[in-house]
Amino acid sequence: MSRPIVVVTRRVPGVLDIPGAEVRLGPDAIAPRAATLERIRGASIVVTMFSDKVNAEFLDAAGPGLRGVCNFAVGVDNIDLPECRRRGVVVANTPHAVTEGTADIAWALLLATARRVVEGHEYIRSGAFSANGTLGMADFMGRDLTGRTLCIVGAGRIGQAVAMRSIGWGMRVLYVARSMHWEFELAPLAARRVTLEEGLREADVVSLHTPLTPETRHLINAERLAMMKPTAILINTARGPVIDEAALARALRAGTLWGAGLDVFEREPEVHPELLGLPNVTLTPHIGSAEVRYREMMTQMVRENAMAMLAGRAPACVVA
Repeated sequence: MSRPIVVVTRRVPGVLDIPGAEVRLGPDAIAPRAATLERIRGASIVVTMFSDKVNAEFLDAAGPGLRGVCNFAVGVDNIDLPECRRRGVVVANTPHAVTEGTADIAWALLLATARRVVEGHEYIRSGAFSANGTLGMADFMGRDLTGRTLCIVGAGRIGQAVAMRSIGWGMRVLYVARSMHWEFELAPLAARRVTLEEGLREADVVSLHTPLTPETRHLINAERLAMMKPTAILINTARGPVIDEAALARALRAGTLWGAGLDVFEREPEVHPELLGLPNVTLTPHIGSAEVRYREMMTQMVRENAMAMLAGRAPACVVA
């Protein structure tokens, strides 16, 4: 009897060895769609990245022997879940492992934006610091965070981790969620649940942690950006299409929003060209969970999910 085949669409950190299965690792760089579809033919399990669109075409290419899809991410907006259910294909993800790294990048973006770190970095690299001499006391002034108000939009694990990091700055925490979350309401956060509109109006920092759904696409649009303080900072480490990038670029350029930090983009890997030239936005290339410990943990979770699927058991991180 031939061994089951596990196809990984891109290389992953750590070791992905599955006893009794043939593991086929994908390339380091993103491959053309046609090449990916050819690679997954005959697979029993496919390990997908958030950039892989798992739809009917993808499932057809894998063939009738496909038992499961292990998404190397917590978000599953790239997967047609109803179609997978219809075909009896199990879907699993990697929650928990992305939490700390993504919370770290949210705070890295926030601090870099608030303190104009990228502008300062480029100023030195350009030679301007050496040429112009010591800065004046009114130069490169940023926004302070101590005692300010942080609004978390999406009260999941990552949102909570970001909120917990705000304790060091003595920030007041608001959160937007469909229901009350006691882990936010109780000490040490003692946060208050608000509507999105209330949070946008009150917050000095808004950090987005909501999944991408039809309801959250362009959740932050021109109308809602206009509700925010002109001194506020917007952070997005969730999914790019949650923000209308064109509207965000206009607000940043007009100075009706002080700054933004983005790790995800509306048409990734394309970035809205107007954002690229703005000094008050900090951009990173979707590296939220990219810390060695947590990416290797994700590989381990994928391994365990795949082994469960091949054994006919429900994986611990089953989505559908």
